[in-house]
Amino acid sequence: MKRFALIGAAGYIAPRHMKAIKDTGNRLVAALDPNDSVGVIDNYFPDADFFIEFERFDRHIDKRRRMGEPVDFVSIASPNYLHDAHIRFALRSGAHALCEKPLVLNPWNVDALIDIEAESGRRVFNVLQLRHHTAIRALRDRVAAAPPDTVFDVDLTYLTSRGHWYGMSWKGDIEKSGGIATNIGVHFFDMLNWVFGPRRGSVVHMHERDVAAGYLEFERARVRWFLSINAAHLPPEVAAAGKRTHRSILIGGEEFEFSEGFTDLHTEVYRDILSGGGYGLADARAAIETVHDIRRGSVVGLKGDYHPFCRRLAALEEVP
Repeated sequence: MKRFALIGAAGYIAPRHMKAIKDTGNRLVAALDPNDSVGVIDNYFPDADFFIEFERFDRHIDKRRRMGEPVDFVSIASPNYLHDAHIRFALRSGAHALCEKPLVLNPWNVDALIDIEAESGRRVFNVLQLRHHTAIRALRDRVAAAPPDTVFDVDLTYLTSRGHWYGMSWKGDIEKSGGIATNIGVHFFDMLNWVFGPRRGSVVHMHERDVAAGYLEFERARVRWFLSINAAHLPPEVAAAGKRTHRSILIGGEEFEFSEGFTDLHTEVYRDILSGGGYGLADARAAIETVHDIRRGSVVGLKGDYHPFCRRLAALEEVP
């Protein structure tokens, strides 16, 4: 049985980590979050020690190590800009780091962690749960089996409505979250790279606080992508049905269905890591480079091959 600590116990994704730790037969011994609304822990590990101050959490983890009961893994579900520091803490504590996406915000952070990982003798794992999705694995096999010169045309659309709180939280601060393309798009960009091969190019058509869109070219795909957290951007038929989320991937004009099978993906990630697998720093790099380039790149406007939602959003009939 492995001992886990969790940083970011009050967040949306934290219960999936708690469930994964329990489902794999392991134990959560300590958790940290500045927000004390963490009653969900009682559903999984009511005996876990809980801290709202990092300094006391740090002392507790070090005390366990000195007593011969060290933490084996630190699961990290903290705000994006803190991932790098919390990964370093895990490695210094003699534990493996198991971190949510985005692993870090900048490519050079990956380079530094490679050195620290080697020094520590511990591993850094990234939660890339879409790589464990049955339908996405099947798609990867389909692409691999296609003739080598086949290039797929893909339209990726993801709208997940968020209220006014979003902009007031760390998620609305681009320096802390990386912006919308990083915060809600990084797992899709990782999936695209994993399925269709290395990225060859990137063009940004829109990049605002609540919406981003662009064009990505991979070895085996041309991808038009559109991301939004604004409910006003939902297709009329989706909004009329009372839904606040719309997710679609079209491949060659046909809908790729992958709406089911998300429930236990974190558990699959944990099982893979605990059995000697897992995705590490090298695996995370491509998506980190993609979102960094989107964030720092120039916005060209509606030129070239842009997503159809861009035209509708701009209320334009024709774009040259």
